[in-house]
Amino acid sequence: MLVSYAAEVGKEEGFNPPDAGDFNLPPFIEGNEFATKPILLVFLSVLLISIFFILSSRKAAVVPSKLQFAGESIYGFVRNDLGREVIGHEFMRFVPYLFTLFTFILVNNIFGIVPLIQFPTMSRISFPYVLAAFTFFIFHYVGIRKQGFFKYMKEIMFLPGIPKPAYILITPLELATYFLVRPMTLSLRLFANMFAGHLLLLVFILGGEHLLQGVIGLKLVSPFSFAIGIALTFFEFMVQCLQAYIFTLLTALYIAGALADEH
Repeated sequence: MLVSYAAEVGKEEGFNPPDAGDFNLPPFIEGNEFATKPILLVFLSVLLISIFFILSSRKAAVVPSKLQFAGESIYGFVRNDLGREVIGHEFMRFVPYLFTLFTFILVNNIFGIVPLIQFPTMSRISFPYVLAAFTFFIFHYVGIRKQGFFKYMKEIMFLPGIPKPAYILITPLELATYFLVRPMTLSLRLFANMFAGHLLLLVFILGGEHLLQGVIGLKLVSPFSFAIGIALTFFEFMVQCLQAYIFTLLTALYIAGALADEH
């Protein structure tokens, strides 16, 4: 466990503030670089999501049980608020992807505050990169299939109503926005929030533990460090939910833009 490992290092060498190195966890199977905690958590999240929605829909009834109500509420939120309201009349064919994206990110984010797990998978940049790549290819594929490659690229490069000399500046910016800035910002926003939030939790929790081992004056300060860590845990939960929502919302917006006649 990350917290235990960092605490053990602190005991041996004095308090070392958590840094980026604490996110590089060693493989739990020697010699297998893919057998790491983040990869294990990804598989665990898929398993948990599958079990939850299978159980919630297995005995569907007109008067839903609490489990069915919870599952339907999550699905209805993604379907209506992130699908229909954003994409429009063609939304249903994108709901499976949006639903999968939202639940997958949400569960992997929440792992960061779950006892005995305490690691948000999305704090490893490779996972947000892969999710952003899926979104990138989907919304470009949708736009090209609807409008054709040349018309799609023309509308990206040459915005209507713009003076022709302005295209010298605007066209490169639009190309960079659609093919570089969008996927990069989509992934980095998720990664940075999960990374920074978990680092803050480590600082205050491990700092409080270290203060307990000091002189009496430091022991008196340690409860404040723990209290801030607990408060940040609740705040981090809100951020984790919000980041799952934002990532899925932006994906829906990009798809809606690709489906529009002018984007």
